[in-house]
Amino acid sequence: MFKTSQMRIFKITIFILFAFTASIKAQETKFNLTDFYTYNLELEELVIKHFDALSDEEKVAQLIMPAIGPYGQTEATIDQLVKDKKIGGLLLLNGTKAEFTTWVEKYNKWNVETGSLPFLYSADAEASLVNRKIQNSTPVAKANTLKTVKEVKEVAETISKDLNEIGINYNFAPVVDMSPNKTVGWRSFGHEPDSVIPWSDAFIQETQRHNIIATAKHFPGHGYVEGDTHKKLVYIKGEMKEVKNYPPLIENGVMSIMIAHIAVENETRFNTKGMPASISKEIITDLLRDSLQFEGLIVTDAMNMLGVSTIAGANVKAIDAGVDILLMPLNAAKAHQEILEKYNMSEEFRMKVDRACKRIIRAKLCTEGELFPE
Repeated sequence: MFKTSQMRIFKITIFILFAFTASIKAQETKFNLTDFYTYNLELEELVIKHFDALSDEEKVAQLIMPAIGPYGQTEATIDQLVKDKKIGGLLLLNGTKAEFTTWVEKYNKWNVETGSLPFLYSADAEASLVNRKIQNSTPVAKANTLKTVKEVKEVAETISKDLNEIGINYNFAPVVDMSPNKTVGWRSFGHEPDSVIPWSDAFIQETQRHNIIATAKHFPGHGYVEGDTHKKLVYIKGEMKEVKNYPPLIENGVMSIMIAHIAVENETRFNTKGMPASISKEIITDLLRDSLQFEGLIVTDAMNMLGVSTIAGANVKAIDAGVDILLMPLNAAKAHQEILEKYNMSEEFRMKVDRACKRIIRAKLCTEGELFPE
């Protein structure tokens, strides 16, 4: 009897120790955005583990982010793309808070069931747009009406809480352009670096404190150009005045930067030769990656905008230039096919896709680690 009781106690003790160890291990493998830019051996190993488990088709898919909603693809189209494993993220574009929450829950469930990597769910949750883009979201003041950095932080916190409730982990905000351009001016924090830079940084820090990736946009600068990239290709002629807004934000850990469909026409090595920055190696790799040493996620502006959509092979050219995420291609399945074909033909292009894929996996582990397949 005594020996039997001892054996039971021993078994219970072992079970408790095992459960405790498993709990500690689970906690250790739960990362957040503060881990993205730091060296962490466990995180490095997990990135490689999940990368190696992907097929070539799934690696390419990680780089493609279509939109769902009235100005994006239909739910039926997105359903098929998810089932075919041809996308790695989703922009929730113009809908209700409840509708977005339902979609996130649905696609999370599908990805878990199929053993797929979780998605990056994004939104244009800028202060000036969020209440139109996400109906029934908590009302906030527009960016150009805010008076203090304290108000900026409060707005960012309010927006982030709504995004957390929905399950959105990637915000395409803030706009760090200067305000003269009427297309983007009312969406930024003003026209002086003394306000735009620290206020943008405050928005970024508050957003990322809620484990949501923040995005500085529209690089290399949309504030001093004439025209609207939704309608045509526009130009920066001469000095790229707004590039100086970015180094402080990069230094302070902004996780993502969006590339605009803006051509640069000047006498420097960053001249884009009449092409938009979004497909320019000079802007994306030479300037942003190498000169400014940005190591986070680089995402295009929407690829269905007329500033880029009429250019043949633009999807492949954007990835070749160094972007990580292709946002809103006109046809996501076709974009996947085009990129995969180049991936199988060119070793140099394959290396670019692989680097982008690993960067995306790392970001996903830092936002949605618990949804990863075992």
